[in-house]
Amino acid sequence: MADVIIKGLQRLSGEVIAPPSKAYTHRMLVAGLLSNGETEISNPLVSDDTEATLQAVTAFGAKVNLQRNCWKVKGRTTLDPPKNPIDCRESGTTLRFIVPVAALAPNPSIFYLGGSLERRPIVPLLESLKQLGAESNFQQNKEGSWVQIRGGGIRGGKATIRGDISSQFISGLLFACPRAKKDTEITLTTLLESQGYVQMTKEILDKHDVKVFISEDYGQLKIPSKQVYKPYSHEVPGDFSSGAFLLAAAAITSSKVRVKNLDYATVQGDKVIVDILKKVGSKVKVTDGYVEVDGKPLDAVDVDAKDIPDLVPVCAVLACYSRGISTIYNAERLRYKESDRLSSLYDELKKMGAEIAVKKDALTIRGPCVMRGKTIDPHDDHRIAMACAVAALGASGETKIQNPECVKKSYPTFFNDLRSIGADVIGGQFNW
Repeated sequence: MADVIIKGLQRLSGEVIAPPSKAYTHRMLVAGLLSNGETEISNPLVSDDTEATLQAVTAFGAKVNLQRNCWKVKGRTTLDPPKNPIDCRESGTTLRFIVPVAALAPNPSIFYLGGSLERRPIVPLLESLKQLGAESNFQQNKEGSWVQIRGGGIRGGKATIRGDISSQFISGLLFACPRAKKDTEITLTTLLESQGYVQMTKEILDKHDVKVFISEDYGQLKIPSKQVYKPYSHEVPGDFSSGAFLLAAAAITSSKVRVKNLDYATVQGDKVIVDILKKVGSKVKVTDGYVEVDGKPLDAVDVDAKDIPDLVPVCAVLACYSRGISTIYNAERLRYKESDRLSSLYDELKKMGAEIAVKKDALTIRGPCVMRGKTIDPHDDHRIAMACAVAALGASGETKIQNPECVKKSYPTFFNDLRSIGADVIGGQFNW
């Protein structure tokens, strides 16, 4: 794939529609698989990750009718065992949601772990499932990695799991355990990070008439057994984690840009980008259905990444163009994403001129930095590619983004959308 070339020192203007939420699309697909009837998903995100989940639910017997801007998923009260091993591609969400669900099938299921999934944590989830009566086998060797879920149902009972590795573990258990044989009680042994994503899962379960009870501090989950998922007609909201890149582009270029299809009333944790942009000094207008940023000179801000790991790349770019020292902390989980995101951000932003330091769980950036166009290796990580593309807009010269197709994981139209608000972007138009 040809590099994408971005020319810097530009002013942007206009409006763009944020893509549909990847997180909501995943959850609606899984709930659709488990529902007794047909679930409609209007305005789904079509991306590499959501297609991985779509293929997985189909493998377990869901009948899917793919219409324009609407997916209709006819679920199964009894899951079919997959005929072939499931390839989750690079989607950690697919793997961690579907592995617990696979325990409900009558026979074993196999998941191949390729690419970055080989090094992303899965064992804590398997250990919790074992406590609930669901056996598994995990193998890593030179030939590759795979997980076998034995199937036969989930017994239920009591289990423990860490809350600071991945909230996707918790969501996966919340999807599967309502169909356990007896009630389930899960205790988190550490504070839950990314609470907003668990709230999102509960929101979807509520709409499917599935009841789960979460303590105020998210330390205890109680899940009644033998529940029946009812179908629901969903509308996927816009994605704040993707829209954040467009909002940041306006901020660092002192431009005025409106991003539509962003509903601040959703439970998405990444809507906090609005507060972060206000803190750095941008003028931000939030109304029903859009967010508008009028960029001004920016000031440094410290960001706690505990509940918003996907905003770290955006915040790092904002820090490069802000006056003073910014620190992004509680970010160690980013080392286990599609790439080691802390190291990737350090390598690529430093290459462009950032005065940046990296620790085990934090980035520190002294701005404003004199940013220059360079050739960027996104480390096959969609959020690194998009972050460096935004950084390029305020840099001198041209920036080349290698392997730009990695943005198809979450935001296939990203480069087109940048171009639509005035960015000088060559390439990045993908068939989809």
